[in-house]
Amino acid sequence: MRFDDKDDKKQFLYHKQHRKRILYLSCMFFILSKTLNFLLSPFNWLLLLLLWFLLTKKKERKKKLSIVLVSLFLLFSNPFIIHKILLAWQYPMKEMKTDERYETGILLAGFVGFETKTKQGYYGGASDRFIQAVRLYKLGHIKKVLVTGGSGSIWRQQYKEADFVKEQLLQMGVDAGAIIIDNQSRNTYENATNTKYLLDSLQIKPPYLLITSSMHMRRSLKVFQKQGIDPVPFPCNFRAIPNPQTFSEIIFPSIRAFDDWDAFLKEAVGLLIYKLTGKA
Repeated sequence: MRFDDKDDKKQFLYHKQHRKRILYLSCMFFILSKTLNFLLSPFNWLLLLLLWFLLTKKKERKKKLSIVLVSLFLLFSNPFIIHKILLAWQYPMKEMKTDERYETGILLAGFVGFETKTKQGYYGGASDRFIQAVRLYKLGHIKKVLVTGGSGSIWRQQYKEADFVKEQLLQMGVDAGAIIIDNQSRNTYENATNTKYLLDSLQIKPPYLLITSSMHMRRSLKVFQKQGIDPVPFPCNFRAIPNPQTFSEIIFPSIRAFDDWDAFLKEAVGLLIYKLTGKA
C-alpha cells in the first residue's frame, strides 16, 4: 500500500492497531463471559462445596459445610422461589394490533445447535424466537427479518447460526430480499453493534421490532438502546407462566429449578456487567 505522506501512514497504522486492540478486547470479553457462565451456576457451587466437604478432615468444618450444602440445596432446588423470581424478571408479553407494522424484525439467534460431523443444525429450547419471527412476517407485522448471530462457541467458530436460520426462513416462504443476516456476532453486545452497522449501511429506517426470549429481553434491549437503536420489544419463549403452582411444585425439590437459576443469574449478572463496562 502506498501513502502520499507520513501522516497518512501514521493514521493507517494507528487505525490498524486500534482495530487489533478492539478485536483482542472483544475476544477476551467473549471468553470471560463463557467462563463466568460456569461460575454463575448454583449447581456448580454445590459441587465445589461437596468436594470441599469430602476433602476436609476437620469435624467442625464438615458440620458447617453440611449445613451450608443442605440450605443451598433446599433454596436452589425449590421451584416456588425461582418461579416467582422469573415472573418478576421476564419482560411482559406484547399483544400485536392488527394494523401494527414494523420495517424490520431483529431476530436474536441463540436457539440452534450443530452436530459436528454433518454440520446439521438442530433447534433448541429458545426456538420460539424463530417461530414468532416467521409468524410476524407472515401476518405482515414486519417487512424484513434481520437475523443476528454467529457462533456462541469458543472453539467451533465454523458453525454460523445466522446462515442456517436464513436457509430455514427461505424454506418457510420468507422472501430472500426480506432477509438480512449478521453471522459474526458472538454475544449480545456484538448483536447490537453489528445490527447498528447493517441498519445504517443499508439505510433501513425504524420502526424496529426486537425479537428474543423474555428472559433475555431486559439485557438485550438496554444494549441495543446504548447503540442508538430504540426497538419495540417483542418477548417470546417465556420460561415461567403465571399459573398457580400445585402443592408439589411448592414443596418438592426440582432439577428444573437449577436450570432456571442458571438462566436468571446469567441475565441479571450479565446486565450488571454490561452496565459496568458501558455496554448497556
